[in-house]
Amino acid sequence: MILAIDQGTTGTTCVVYDDRGQPLCSAYREHRQHFPRPGWVEHDMREIWEAVRELSLEALGQAGAVAGDLAGIGITNQRETVCAWEPESGEALHRAIVWQDRRGAELCERLREEGHEALIRERTGLVADPYFSASKMSWLLENVPDLGARAHARAGARALVFGTMDSWLMYKLTGEHLTDATNASRTLLYDINAGDWDEELLDLFGIPRECLPEVRPSTGPFAECLPGVLGAHRAPVAGVAGDQQAALVGQGC
Repeated sequence: MILAIDQGTTGTTCVVYDDRGQPLCSAYREHRQHFPRPGWVEHDMREIWEAVRELSLEALGQAGAVAGDLAGIGITNQRETVCAWEPESGEALHRAIVWQDRRGAELCERLREEGHEALIRERTGLVADPYFSASKMSWLLENVPDLGARAHARAGARALVFGTMDSWLMYKLTGEHLTDATNASRTLLYDINAGDWDEELLDLFGIPRECLPEVRPSTGPFAECLPGVLGAHRAPVAGVAGDQQAALVGQGC
């Protein structure tokens, strides 16, 4: 069996498929939307993780899966949403800042005025806009007490890591700090031509490279699920893609 996790903006769906690609059962749950100020949108990272874990177990239970049945896990996710957590404990350090959030608008406007738009477009294929992840990360570092100091700790002493929602779920499932190219390409920090984080863009937004996940192809392989996280089920996370890119593949394009 294969477990597909679709973590979206308003809720999470977990679907179990058989070895012919036929859906066996599914489970769904919505999560709360937080609006601390006009233009700000946040999600509770802990709430989302608990929903993913519980819905996965519910769907696997409905499918009658026993230890050894689960062959692989796939993740698709809301894309530009930013998560920040402590790698040693795995604890969230702030609510996730959602892709709809506009608090990075001032930084993006300043970068445009300083003439950086062409560089951003050339490297990422995107425009300087708070829709994407980089300005959200910058805002966290500059405005949340202690996060800046955590992020700039010496290499080997990291007390803060960033990731999009796929990376947060991957970390909770496997203990590894990883992402895929489709999600990395929505951050404003990833050179889509070189296939790597871009040093100039990292400097522009003030994001330490050590805080970002390793980028792998969407088809992985990634890492194996930790013992006990999904009960008796152990399987590798075998595929990851941002939701719109995943939908394109799903439509046979």
